[in-house]
Amino acid sequence: MTVRLSLVIPCYNEARSLLQLVARCAEVVAAEPACEIVLVDNGSTDDSPDVLTRGLAGKAGIRSVRVPVNRGYGHGILEGLRSCESEIVGWTHADLQTDPMDAVRGLAMFRSERDPTRLFVKGARYGRPIADVAFTFGMSLFETLWMGRAMRDINAQPTLFPRTFLEGWRDPPEDFALDLFAYAEAKASGMKVQRFPVLFAPRQHGVSHWNVDWKAKAKFIRRTFDFSVRLRREITARNGGDA
Repeated sequence: MTVRLSLVIPCYNEARSLLQLVARCAEVVAAEPACEIVLVDNGSTDDSPDVLTRGLAGKAGIRSVRVPVNRGYGHGILEGLRSCESEIVGWTHADLQTDPMDAVRGLAMFRSERDPTRLFVKGARYGRPIADVAFTFGMSLFETLWMGRAMRDINAQPTLFPRTFLEGWRDPPEDFALDLFAYAEAKASGMKVQRFPVLFAPRQHGVSHWNVDWKAKAKFIRRTFDFSVRLRREITARNGGDA
């Protein structure tokens, strides 16, 4: 049986790059017919709905989900995931800094794995500015020490896993902490984690919605720390005192 993948891509005010993204997604589906791509219009206030309607006309294997009001990065991903029925599901970014084609490489790992239901696959970024690499290293070190398990490049994409893993989630976060949540839950569940290198290219259009300056990074650190405290408490309670 062919293992299928549903790749969710949350899009928020990405109208300028959507047609380029759709074109690349069409290449992904052509290269791997067992892959479907779900573009989530995550409450965009620009021309994204109209651009998606035009861009997806006649595009097999690519569909869209509309979220009326933006409630966070994670919320958009979760809404997309709930619409998926493939054995393997996951997400990546819409800004083309990460290539949707990377998901095809990730899918191949599930096909070669003896027990794909226990596999969690994630990219590992290269080609980033040194300041961003240093920031990621610091966050990875903190989460590794705090969670008691090796956690590196937490926000790298794509993130792929069996749909059965998703079905066991309880109260996942609706913001950028979703990446940390999925990774930490996979580690706590004893899943096999595989990483593969992915190029992190310069953004071609627009700006980041959070990574704009060190003040924004400080806010992100605070929110991540608060969530990490809650997450460790929940995992520890579930595992009988072992984080």
